[in-house]
Amino acid sequence: MTDLVYEAARFSYPESDAAALDCVDLRIGAGELVLVAGGSGTGKSTLLRAACGLVPHASGGRFGGDVRVGCRSTRDVMPRDLAGTVGFVHQDPEAAFVVDRVENDIAFVLENLGLDAASMRRRVEEVLDALDIAALRNRAPSSLSGGERQRCAIAAALSAGPAVLVLDEPTSQLDPQGAEDVLAALSRLNHDLGTTVLLAEHRLDRAAPLADRALVMESGSIAADGEPGAVLAGYAGAPAVTRLGQLLGWTPPPLTVKAARAHVAAADPLALATPAPVPHQHGDVAIAARRLGARAGQTVVLDDVDLEVREGEVVALLGRNGSGKTTLLRTLAGLAGPSHGKVERHARTAYVPQDPDLIFSAPTVRAELEATLRLLGRRDADAVDSWLARLGLTSAAQRHPRSLSGGERQRAGVAAVAVGGAPVLLLDEPTRGMDAPSRDALAACIGDHSASGGSVVLATHDVELAARVAHTAVVIGGGDVVANGTARDVLSGSLFAPQVLRVLPPFLTVDEVAGAVTTAEAGT
Repeated sequence: MTDLVYEAARFSYPESDAAALDCVDLRIGAGELVLVAGGSGTGKSTLLRAACGLVPHASGGRFGGDVRVGCRSTRDVMPRDLAGTVGFVHQDPEAAFVVDRVENDIAFVLENLGLDAASMRRRVEEVLDALDIAALRNRAPSSLSGGERQRCAIAAALSAGPAVLVLDEPTSQLDPQGAEDVLAALSRLNHDLGTTVLLAEHRLDRAAPLADRALVMESGSIAADGEPGAVLAGYAGAPAVTRLGQLLGWTPPPLTVKAARAHVAAADPLALATPAPVPHQHGDVAIAARRLGARAGQTVVLDDVDLEVREGEVVALLGRNGSGKTTLLRTLAGLAGPSHGKVERHARTAYVPQDPDLIFSAPTVRAELEATLRLLGRRDADAVDSWLARLGLTSAAQRHPRSLSGGERQRAGVAAVAVGGAPVLLLDEPTRGMDAPSRDALAACIGDHSASGGSVVLATHDVELAARVAHTAVVIGGGDVVANGTARDVLSGSLFAPQVLRVLPPFLTVDEVAGAVTTAEAGT
């Protein structure tokens, strides 16, 4: 049996006086599934990296206390020697790939552990099936979508059959079905094989119900530890149904749609006014795709896509991984050429890629924003300060962008592009790795941009964000537009609708319910 134990664990990164871990005491028993929540930069990733020795051996810095995996201390054992016991999945799946074929990359892990050919073949087949990625076995990782790469990285970690599996934001790039598949696989490993799972997540709606325990990190310390419902009840990033339960006084606050529906069935009917449609007066067409097609080699990615985005409109692009959302955004931005059809641009566009590291070239976050303005022939210190403040990056302004946490890098990427003032913003999975306050800040920025007449096209798997900010929802499937309408209509017909809609239709968000409650109370 392999326990994971932190004893007064302390750690600071090189050239930083701040404690990334601050005297952490924690014991995770063999076979537990523990969920780690907390805001960006609170120490979640550091806590996870310490479990396999990457902190401090691969990061440098100052380390104190101890972390033990079974009877072995990570102070004395190198990460490579723990690889057969602790599997680690990075926040950025790109960091895990070594060779140019998915099947070979999974086998590479096993070769380093010295497994014989027959055992390797069996292990590879098992994880390909477990994560439903057998069809990707001969693909190059560079050719995969972000979500497909993430599932392949998880498969590589699982292949070693570790006693402890540590995952940093494993569903951040996955579509709803992909996220369900990955978490279901983790649950099977935990229940059927007794694998200990330590999982950091911001998307808690699916992860929280699986956990035996939940931790909340704040400033490098564990601020709360216990049963998930009790721990997450007061947490800003709690699932929407949990926040709904708090608003309506349900005890205990639910973690799942099923539990929330049970509260609705048991309570007196709520006399809440149905949310009235809010008319949106959109302007002229800002950008449009006309019978747009795109290919990747011989593969058809987009086929005769028609899409109009108007001034002041926020459009959410939804669809499974590999459906063509990123290709559509890149083609709209002019970064990829269509195979047929055309893009009509009536306003300047700016694109934020799924991986913001692709656009970082300056030594500090502030310098990234200044570089955008310099390319446009402008200097505007007030605009730089404003965007840093709006996205909560003021304190990180002098840090190198690649030294930031995943969620902070996403915000820095948005700020570095949006500071240029382009009327049309194209955002590819911008909430990847973002905590709840960061998502709130991004939603506010999108709303402000729309209110000022700007347009936003947002490719996302975050249906809760789409419900909050989008006027129009477009579902892409197999390279075609399979649904296009108001966000309320399209999301209402989805199997992966927002949680509140599944509990109290036709309400989309907790804020809509809160407004209706306030109105009802004012009328009594």
